[in-house]
Amino acid sequence: MIKPVTWTAVMPLLALVVLALIWGTQLGPLLVALAAALLVGAVLAAVHHAEVVAARVGEPFGSLVLAAAVTVIEVALIVELMASGGSETATLARDTVFAAVIITTNGIAGLSLLMGSRRYGVTLFNAEGSGAALATITTLATLSLVLPAFTTSHVGREFSPGQLAFAAVASLGLYLLFVFTQTFRHRDFFLPVAQRGQKRLFEDESHAEPPSVRSALTSLTLLVVALFAVVGLAEQESPAVERAVTAAGFPQTFVGVVIAALVLLPETLAALRAARRGRIQISLNLAYGSALASIGLTIPAIALASIWLRGPLVLGLGPVQLVLLALTVVISMLTVVPGRATRLQGELHLVLLAAYIFLAVNP
Repeated sequence: MIKPVTWTAVMPLLALVVLALIWGTQLGPLLVALAAALLVGAVLAAVHHAEVVAARVGEPFGSLVLAAAVTVIEVALIVELMASGGSETATLARDTVFAAVIITTNGIAGLSLLMGSRRYGVTLFNAEGSGAALATITTLATLSLVLPAFTTSHVGREFSPGQLAFAAVASLGLYLLFVFTQTFRHRDFFLPVAQRGQKRLFEDESHAEPPSVRSALTSLTLLVVALFAVVGLAEQESPAVERAVTAAGFPQTFVGVVIAALVLLPETLAALRAARRGRIQISLNLAYGSALASIGLTIPAIALASIWLRGPLVLGLGPVQLVLLALTVVISMLTVVPGRATRLQGELHLVLLAAYIFLAVNP
């Protein structure tokens, strides 16, 4: 029996075909709208296929697959825009990575905790795994985004070449160490915890048949296609985004917020789906995993690309960003250390996200 073709299989291929047709052309309003619609469709399809792969390989490998895939998009977009923007994009990598950290730790985590607590009252998760992830995020953010604001070897908020090389190697090494801890050494710290009254649900899930190897490989292929389409379409949309930001009177640094929000859309949707099912630990794995990958993989890639990219590479955060990062770290630690959270914690994180967006528009 032939299985019917689904929209999740068609959308990535359609988006890739349209991308090939419009590549390198000046997009008018209609083409901008079409590209945006296909971009959203490709993102939704990517979420579906990532979940199929996750169901086959199990947790926390599934969360890791999606986090790494999203970071590939982010790195490609940053390099594309920096290559074409020259000195005007000197802070793009910093702004995008910082936006990703704030959106994941406050936005995705906050929404997941709020959704879970509204249904179960008190959300339960593994403090060991989430705490380890936050400790690694804090170290990575300090090495890559905080220290450049205070070093004296280079003028401005930039690393010297040697300092940049050290930060890149240290970031990649820390990320790989965390992945090893998450997937092998202490994998049980990152597995979902049943909420109160949810034992039956987890028993049903444990008896569900995983996708076949063929289905998982097909989804993996379509996931790669969808991500290529998202990268290309987002790159084609970037001039329209920059024009819209300028027309609205927002600072150019707000482009980094838009890019981060765009590439994190698959993670956000997947995390909210997991929170709706009471799998809060999976939501936190997705949120913190994306923040880790954003710093741990993006900074080394940008450092390598800086060899041929022209113009400065400003990584040091400004005073307002430093305060927001410090507050986010403190509140996040207080949230995860007890291993349980209520609506209040979710709302606190969402207020921090709102403050970040407001100050990005009105610095």
